[in-house]
Amino acid sequence: MPGGQQCDDGRGHQVERPADLAAAIDAAAQTLIAVLDSAASRHQVPPTQLRVLTLISERPETNVNGLAELLDVVPSSASRLCDRLEATGLLRRMADPRDRREVRLVPTAAALALLGELAERRQRAVRAVLDRMPARTQHDLLLALAAFARAATSVPEQQTDSAVQTA
Repeated sequence: MPGGQQCDDGRGHQVERPADLAAAIDAAAQTLIAVLDSAASRHQVPPTQLRVLTLISERPETNVNGLAELLDVVPSSASRLCDRLEATGLLRRMADPRDRREVRLVPTAAALALLGELAERRQRAVRAVLDRMPARTQHDLLLALAAFARAATSVPEQQTDSAVQTA
């Protein structure tokens, strides 16, 4: 397909990247989000509250100000979200044992069970889609996703122009 950019094929050869690859990845990401959202739709907990529970379960040192930064909201909005989660028994505020002036946000056992159930539902929904794909395509997808993740998290190498280098 003409119009794509040149890129390395991983073996030192330059190949043309399809011009619509970024658009295809975007469409696939949107489809994946729809599959994951459909698995989560059975829960009574709103998506924003699920996100808060996920964030605090991944970051045990989180306080309201830290949560506000993660959500890019003002601390009073984060505090109200926490109030709602606390009222439903999904979150506790606990004094930090190292500094009793700090209050940490801690997911309850019910919250962790909810997140675990949600993760299992999402994985089942993804497996159902994968089951409709040929095994070879699943393998290729795994390799492509792993390469994408590595590229997304790696620091780009400094490109040097040999004509500009000086001795």
